[in-house]
Amino acid sequence: MAFVAGPRQVGKTTSCTSFAKKHIYFNWDNEDDQQLILKGPAAIADKIGAGKTRTIIFDELHKYPNWKNFLKGFYDTYARDMFRVVVTGSARLDIYRKGADSLMGRYFMYHMHPLSVAEVVHKGMPVGEIVLPKKIDDKDFASLVRFGGFPEPYLKRNLRFYNRWKRTRLKLLFREDLRDTSKIYEIGQVELLAEFIRQQSGQLVNYARLARKIRASQDSIRRWISILESLYYCFSIYPWTHNISRSLMKSPKIYLSDWSLIDDPGAGNENLVACHLLKAVNWWQDQGFGEYGLYFLRTKDKREVDFLVTRNGKSWFLVEVKSSKKSPLSRHLEYFQTRTGAEHAFQVMMDADFEDADCFEFSYPVRVAGRSFLSQLI
Repeated sequence: MAFVAGPRQVGKTTSCTSFAKKHIYFNWDNEDDQQLILKGPAAIADKIGAGKTRTIIFDELHKYPNWKNFLKGFYDTYARDMFRVVVTGSARLDIYRKGADSLMGRYFMYHMHPLSVAEVVHKGMPVGEIVLPKKIDDKDFASLVRFGGFPEPYLKRNLRFYNRWKRTRLKLLFREDLRDTSKIYEIGQVELLAEFIRQQSGQLVNYARLARKIRASQDSIRRWISILESLYYCFSIYPWTHNISRSLMKSPKIYLSDWSLIDDPGAGNENLVACHLLKAVNWWQDQGFGEYGLYFLRTKDKREVDFLVTRNGKSWFLVEVKSSKKSPLSRHLEYFQTRTGAEHAFQVMMDADFEDADCFEFSYPVRVAGRSFLSQLI
């Protein structure tokens, strides 16, 4: 089975149904499909018909409390040799990897992210980790920055449509998805927390301060952030501490899955790069290239680099994001490259013109154009 997880309206259903020409589609949010699923695996098999090999797509099945046992029974009894099974969802498909999983060995996980620079300019799937740079059209890049990578607003490029789409999506996220996938009753407080996260994108999370502002316990704040992450509203990255003296040990930084929600241009640029790096890390790992991680570097004496990407437990490359190409090369890149042994160290300039040069040819700290660097990822 293939599990495809990602934010609401990122294009999971469209992509899966387009890829599988001969398929049967079941949506938990459809009342008729829901009643059929509740009858059990045999009812689904009868609906499909015997001897017809095809792709079965279950959408939003995670909203069914017993979804794992249902899938296990359906796959083991009917689908193992007869059907290809795809399960899509906007939450909770991969959190069970952390513990005992009754579906272990029966599925591969795939993460679907919003559009990226590389996805806009390159056709087809990459065969390796890094591809050669390719120029993105100025209007395409501006649309990606302003409207984000979700397909509809990116393609429409209309501010009024974007505002309506954004309002509707967030309303569904907090009023429907939050209700369906958790037992939270303090929805108003969670919405307030989400707003504070939006305002503080890229900053260290201060649980005590958030608890005071929202008038909730720190344990509640941690639990609510975890739920918001499971719904792909945001994601956290943690400090890398190996071989870093006086490094921060616990507090994560938090970013939004939709960088277009951020008002401050500098924070928005950093968030955009964070999303691109997370997408690349997930893709490389999903495709079996190895084990990858995304971290940041910061010491107690305020030395800091925005991102570190690791490969198989070792530092691979550093990324410092700057909105202006006039910014001098950060001295912290050399400092941390020396201590981590990272192969590359990039200062990514978001306003710089595209340069047709492979950023990964440089083994020393270097300033690179954001349009070039991002086009080499996924």
